[in-house]
Parts: sequence; structure tokens; C-alpha cells
Amino acid sequence: MSKTALVTGGSRGIGAAISVALKAAGYTVAACYAGNDDAAGKFKEKTGIPVYKWDVSDYDSCVEGINTVEADLGPIDVLVNNAGITRDGMFHKMSHEQWQAVINTNLNGLFNMTRPIWEGMRERGFGRVINISSINGQKGQMGQVNYSASKAGDIGFTRALAQEGAAKGITVNAICPGYIGTEMVRAIPQEVLDKRIIPQIPVGRLGEPEEIARCVVFLASDDAGFITGSTISANGGQFFS
Repeated sequence: MSKTALVTGGSRGIGAAISVALKAAGYTVAACYAGNDDAAGKFKEKTGIPVYKWDVSDYDSCVEGINTVEADLGPIDVLVNNAGITRDGMFHKMSHEQWQAVINTNLNGLFNMTRPIWEGMRERGFGRVINISSINGQKGQMGQVNYSASKAGDIGFTRALAQEGAAKGITVNAICPGYIGTEMVRAIPQEVLDKRIIPQIPVGRLGEPEEIARCVVFLASDDAGFITGSTISANGGQFFS
């Protein structure tokens, strides 16, 4: 019987690539999304991966959604916490709402998704939790105090929870992508990409969503059973930690 994987933000961008890669690797995959019904519908039609709609910033919605996925597909063995948002702005202009929205989705969302699944993983003696953080959670980024704080929190969450899960056969790891060629990044004017962003990346290009997905597939596998509490920096050499 194949293992079941749940990917938040799993129908677009990096999340979509992760969902597809896990399915190709033999997992039964569910993709959770928050709001773009049209994109989710097209993703489901193209890939055959079932999609479920809920907001990871709402704990009760997560519990209900997870229960539905497990009723449909079986216990969740692999959780990929990929969902994230930005509400950028310089700190002296940042509103409380901008701060709260990002923290609630990008950091509280990890608790909201992982806590309802954790006890089942402990009971079964197996689990993989993979958190998609960011290069900006490692180095910080002007205009993204909220985002950087949330993504740094994801790394702390990973390192602490890994220590609790290790004896129960559960690994918890983080991946920190750099600039990845998603729809959002490619919407940046080409001149800005060429003059301001790509020159900061030693390999001289944007990453591809599939490159992050391959990291996830490895961390989800039995081959990665001795790796926990780790952070993989997938940023083309832009930042080392």
C-alpha cells in the first residue's frame, strides 16, 4: 500500500511541483489550497490529484480538512507544509493586519496542520514532516520583516519538533528555497530579474519548482530516515548557513 502525502498550497507553484513529484514517486497525494478554485480545478483535471479547500491559518478548518483527507485516502504519512503568503512593506509602514496575516498562515499554519496529524504518526511509528521555509528566513530581507520572521520561525519549529519525533520514527526537516521560477517570480519585470536578482545567484539562473520538489521526495523517502532537524538551502549558492 502506498503512503499518503498531503501538500498544503499544493495546486500552484512550488506546491504543485511537489504534489506531482510525490505522485510520480508512488505516493497517494492530496493537495490543499486556500482560495483559487479555478487553478485548483485545472490542476486536478491535469494531474488527477484530488484537491481540498481550507485555510491553514484556521485551526478548526485544518482539523476538519485533515479528517476528510484521511477518510478519503487513509492516514497521512507525509505532510508538506508549503502554503505561504506575502504582505510586503517597510516596517514603519507595516500594518498590524499585514503582520498577523503572514504570521498566521506561514507560522501558525505549521502548528495548525502538524498538530492534528502528529499523534497518528507517533502511534504508527512513522512520519515525515517537511516544512518549506525560505532563504529570507535565513538571511532576512528588507521590506519583509513579517515574512522573514515567519520563515525563521518555521526553521525553529523544525529543529525543536525533530527532537520530539526522532524516537517515534518521525523526521522533521526544512527546505529553504531561494528565487524559484514560479508564476509569481516570473511576473517580475525581466529587466529587474536580469539586473538585480539573477546577479545575486552564483549559478546564474532562477531555480525551478521541480528542483525543490526533488528535495521533498528525497526527504519523504525511507532513504532519508537518518536526516532530521536539517535545513536544506536550495538557492543556487546565494546564501550559506
